[in-house]
Amino acid sequence: MSVNVEMLELADKVVGMLINNEEREGLYDHLHMDNWEWPTGVALYSMFKVYKRTGDKKYLDYLVNWYDIQLSKPAPHKNVNTVCPALTMLCLYEETKNEKYLPYINMWAEWAMNEMPRTQYGGMQHMTVLNRHYQQLWADTLFMTVLFLLKAGKVFGKEEYVDEAKYQFLFHIKYLQDKKTGLFYHGWTFDGKHNFAEAFWARGNSWFTSGAVEFLDIYGVDDAVSRLIKNSWIDQVKELVKYQGENGLFNTLVDIEETYYETSATAGIAYGILKGVRLGIIGDEYLEYGRKAAHAVISKIDENGMVQGVSYGTGMGRDLEHYKKIPIAPTAYGQGLTFLMLTELI
Repeated sequence: MSVNVEMLELADKVVGMLINNEEREGLYDHLHMDNWEWPTGVALYSMFKVYKRTGDKKYLDYLVNWYDIQLSKPAPHKNVNTVCPALTMLCLYEETKNEKYLPYINMWAEWAMNEMPRTQYGGMQHMTVLNRHYQQLWADTLFMTVLFLLKAGKVFGKEEYVDEAKYQFLFHIKYLQDKKTGLFYHGWTFDGKHNFAEAFWARGNSWFTSGAVEFLDIYGVDDAVSRLIKNSWIDQVKELVKYQGENGLFNTLVDIEETYYETSATAGIAYGILKGVRLGIIGDEYLEYGRKAAHAVISKIDENGMVQGVSYGTGMGRDLEHYKKIPIAPTAYGQGLTFLMLTELI
């Protein structure tokens, strides 16, 4: 199996900004891997993909060591975002068959299945460490929590987990996907029954673009559910590419040209399109859009591996101005999403 060495070296540089930053102090002290959170979870998942693609044991060794360290610490607060690192732990168990991971995997799966707060009609409430977000659905939840629950169900033969994951994807599609355009709103609340600012936030859209292809890959069954998810994904992608800038990037509000271009969303969208073409979910004619987006993201990686042009943490907005005013700064998730994108180019 041939490997694109140039892209592999670039991926190492991008994730190296997180790994090596653990040894530095001062500026960008939030850019590191020493925490059990979703940006780290995305990077870990990408690292496992690079290991499977290259067979290079250094990536596997890093992952084993990372989980050894983190599992020796007190358990983190359970919320939608802290489920994310459990996905790679599950991949690691599947690869190594090391049973020390099982109690932790089961703990996270049971919490997501039976204890995580739900909205009306049983949607996963986007509960974070600081806010329970009462009755709210966010697009982010699909990647952060539902993929793990799906894979746990597949690995351990627990159909109830698989069924719940399928329900959550369909449920989020129902309330977050705009029927006219196919784009995704950032969120929905049953407390007032509205989509907040009705924002087509780019990074929120990218969680479905990337998350749906992961779902279909992990699920691996051609049935009514997978066909509906696939068609929803195709509708979204066909609309997204209409708004891609000449430079290959997407605006932070997809349909509002005067908002700034945003790198992390572009990386997530590029990953989803590239993988979608590879899996045959969408035609080869969409490869040019994925490549254009990927090259645009690569142009935003500086000589040190820092990904530039990333919008800072973005809570739910009650108006569109909220999204326009989010500052730009290097972030761990900017590194992680770019690393994820590069796994499709290696």
